[in-house]
Amino acid sequence: MFDSMRDRMGKVVGELIETDSQTAVVLVDISTNYFRDAFKKYPNRVINLGIMEQTMVSVGSGFALEGFHPIMHSITPFVVERPFEQIKDDFCYQGLGGTFISIGASYDYGTDGMTHHGPGDVPILKVLPRMQVCVPGTSYEFETLLRQTYNNGAPTYIRTSFQQNEVSRPVRFGQLHVEREGRDGVVVAVGPMLERTLAAVEPMDVTVLYATTIAPFDAEILREAVANASPNVVLVEPYYEGALVQDVTHALQATPTRITTIGVPRQVLDNYGPATQHDEALGLTVTGIRQRIRDFLES
Repeated sequence: MFDSMRDRMGKVVGELIETDSQTAVVLVDISTNYFRDAFKKYPNRVINLGIMEQTMVSVGSGFALEGFHPIMHSITPFVVERPFEQIKDDFCYQGLGGTFISIGASYDYGTDGMTHHGPGDVPILKVLPRMQVCVPGTSYEFETLLRQTYNNGAPTYIRTSFQQNEVSRPVRFGQLHVEREGRDGVVVAVGPMLERTLAAVEPMDVTVLYATTIAPFDAEILREAVANASPNVVLVEPYYEGALVQDVTHALQATPTRITTIGVPRQVLDNYGPATQHDEALGLTVTGIRQRIRDFLES
């Protein structure tokens, strides 16, 4: 059984603090328990600002201007939506690198209501120039993607979730992983949606591509997969559905293609409950995914 992505985050970031003197960490009263010793040992580059998320991003950009690799972390809406303008201006506009790590995913904090929901994180960050976006499916994949990107000079968002796949894949930043091949279409499953998608399409003759890097998107592997299958493309995403449609249409602009999207619908989720209950209500279960893919392929 994997440790949680949040636990792995604490461990790996803690190691980076110890081994890389250019790593800086800026927190806002979230996950501070992982860094108690680091606060004391490295008070000049591991700091907690309290609930000041916009300031967190601006302080992180200050570290970047001084040559550090800043890592900023909070719950999804507090690290993405609240300081969105600071990410745009302080990092993307100035051409700085830094890592933004969220917890909470779409509705992992579903018992706390919409203030703690974050299904819009990936769609809105994808519009920013230079922004890199990763959605790992296990804690091991999280570590792999973090180590591959944290000091690459670009602003990078890594989305963690409570739900994980049972098996890690050999993921690499910027690449789609070919999970299986078929003839009737191509299904792109993102992060923690992979294994329920595999279960859903088990009786179908389709290719399944696994995406853990959302931006930049791997157009080459997608084109190769579609060239060897019917041009029916299904996107199964754990955030607001359709965030990858533009990337898919751009990659396949020379190929007549049918696309459908499965993910969190763009509606207010006004029920309270754990993520599994939201998945059930929204049809993001094995049964629900299977029915929607079957209906699409047969239409």
